[in-house]
Amino acid sequence: MIKVEWLYWLIGLVFVVMAAQMAMDRTNPKRWTSAAFWGLLGLTFPYGTGVATGATMYKLPAEPLGVAVLALIVLAGFNFIGKGVPATTTEEQREASAARLGNKLFVPALTIPLVAIVCASFLDESGLFETGKATLIGLGLGCVVALVVGMLVTGERKLSTPIHSGRSMLEAMGSALLLPQLLAVLGSIFAVAGVGTQVGEIVNDVMPDNSKYFAVIAYCVGMFLFTVIMGNAFAAFPVMTAAIGWPVLIQQMHGNEPAVLAIGMLAGFSGTLCTPMAANFNIVPASLLELKDQYGPIKAQLPTGLALLGCSTVIMAIFAV
Repeated sequence: MIKVEWLYWLIGLVFVVMAAQMAMDRTNPKRWTSAAFWGLLGLTFPYGTGVATGATMYKLPAEPLGVAVLALIVLAGFNFIGKGVPATTTEEQREASAARLGNKLFVPALTIPLVAIVCASFLDESGLFETGKATLIGLGLGCVVALVVGMLVTGERKLSTPIHSGRSMLEAMGSALLLPQLLAVLGSIFAVAGVGTQVGEIVNDVMPDNSKYFAVIAYCVGMFLFTVIMGNAFAAFPVMTAAIGWPVLIQQMHGNEPAVLAIGMLAGFSGTLCTPMAANFNIVPASLLELKDQYGPIKAQLPTGLALLGCSTVIMAIFAV
């Protein structure tokens, strides 16, 4: 049986290998601290398995993992992460390669969702994958298959080449790569701390009795605003669902559960389009594309995000509750 933990170990190994490359890159003025950040992050993946799933007598203590997280925060917070000058082809060479390959360049990218769909649709109950993890494992397998396909399409024979290219993108993104995971954890902390309960009490105090439309607007707009604040709809979801979505729209007003929750997430995703807190979606692409205005993507997406919020609210009010 293929376990999802194996995928995490592979991710950790990639980080460790790239960290070793960074340590040897003399063009990076912060090569040692950069290598320490990504190498330490890579080592947390296998160590985390020992903390979460290890047998009782072999279970690893969680404290070193907490220390590692604090070390990562210090390295990122004090700007100890730098980037080197990648050894790459010239612009003319890239244009010539793109013209030669044409639409074949899309084949590796399309391989990832194709493999994930096949695994989730046909292999979920085959016993080959860990129960309930077929989609996630399929996504990881899709990335591995896409790497092989990409090397075949481009005629590349050295595995070090895509690793070097991936490292360049990793250095360009920096610690913002971890922002979605951190914000998702923040949402869980808010839920455990009872923030959703407090928000629900405030809404109940000001909401007119049995006002379906007020509750729908409060849920959708709340998902939008919390996502703008936290940068991730997955972080906003447990807070607003505990406050309004579940107790009011589903239990009190007997709304359709899948529809209410799915549309609520869509309202949250509209907030993702409108916030710099979603750095990996909005700020990092601007840096990778070398846009003059780092907030250009947000300005372009703002009308769509607001329109999507309005549509989500109307659809939920008419069809879900």
